[in-house]
Amino acid sequence: MTTYLLAGGGTAGHVNPLLAVADGLRDREPGAEVLVLGTREGLEARLVPERGYELLIVDKVPFPRRPNGAAVAFPSRFTRAIAQVREHIRTRGVDVVVGFGGYASAPAYVAARRENVPFVVHEANAKPGLANVLGARRAARVGVAFEGTPLKGSRVVGMPLRREIVELDRPAVRAAAAEHFGLDADRPVLLVFGGSLGAKRLNEAFGDGHGAAWRDVLDAGWQLVHVTGERSELVDPEVNGYALRRYVDRMDLAFALADFIVSRAGAATVSEISALGIPAVYVPYAVGNGEQALNASSAVRAGAAILIPDAGFTGDRVRDEVVPLLADATRRAAMTAAAASAGTRTGTENVIALIDGALGA
Repeated sequence: MTTYLLAGGGTAGHVNPLLAVADGLRDREPGAEVLVLGTREGLEARLVPERGYELLIVDKVPFPRRPNGAAVAFPSRFTRAIAQVREHIRTRGVDVVVGFGGYASAPAYVAARRENVPFVVHEANAKPGLANVLGARRAARVGVAFEGTPLKGSRVVGMPLRREIVELDRPAVRAAAAEHFGLDADRPVLLVFGGSLGAKRLNEAFGDGHGAAWRDVLDAGWQLVHVTGERSELVDPEVNGYALRRYVDRMDLAFALADFIVSRAGAATVSEISALGIPAVYVPYAVGNGEQALNASSAVRAGAAILIPDAGFTGDRVRDEVVPLLADATRRAAMTAAAASAGTRTGTENVIALIDGALGA
């Protein structure tokens, strides 16, 4: 029986692909022991037990970004975290470690190396995090979600995705999805969303304020599903063809209905849209180091998407670029064809193949 230790967490971007791989391993090898390494503070503390996996705890030790008290304390705290993981590896008889980035992964990579246990790195973002940059140098196998991700020895394996996305048959459930949102399954649908908290820039461009473009989308013969985020105060105009929702817990139905998408460009978002073969306009979140723009770059290069910078995304920009695109059936068909080849639904299987390769080596 193989014992796997999957390390990662902090955010959904790390936890969700980890859980997808955990489910894939459990389905393939019901007798295997699949353990998860995470912190008490991260999202994994709730999601991992809910999915039925045992969570082993490691201290949260952020890498210091500036010379201060935390930087002085870092060496001793990181050494303690490594010791915690080494103890988990020994007592549980871990055969292989798989890291997905985040606070738990850095000590896991060092601990695995010191215990002579092979480890695998998966990087979800086009711009890799520091833990994975360091881990990739000694990893048995390295997988990345996006082409061009600068990690030593990496191969493109795609993103391990939620089962409801991997198994989604969009044409088969389109009618049910249209009923769910109160729309017409026979008319095209634009899906706009910015994540669970929404995206102010997208809401202002499409919403109910001066110059908002939702009317132009409807006037072009399209319907609109607009997921504003739970904190949004946009007023629903309650008109036919415009489904405004604060939050959608069935994004699979939203994707099933979407003929075109406008969204942020988080790694999971781009991977899911690409895997489903839906053309898109990405408006990368401007905070950070440009990660979201890099996430979208492979889909843009393939011709499956276009990118509009956050600062320039307004209702007028929607009218000038997005609405004419909705009316251009030839261009949309080309983008749809490109989108069909831009993503993959086999990210989970591809990462498991890396794990098998590490064990074999």
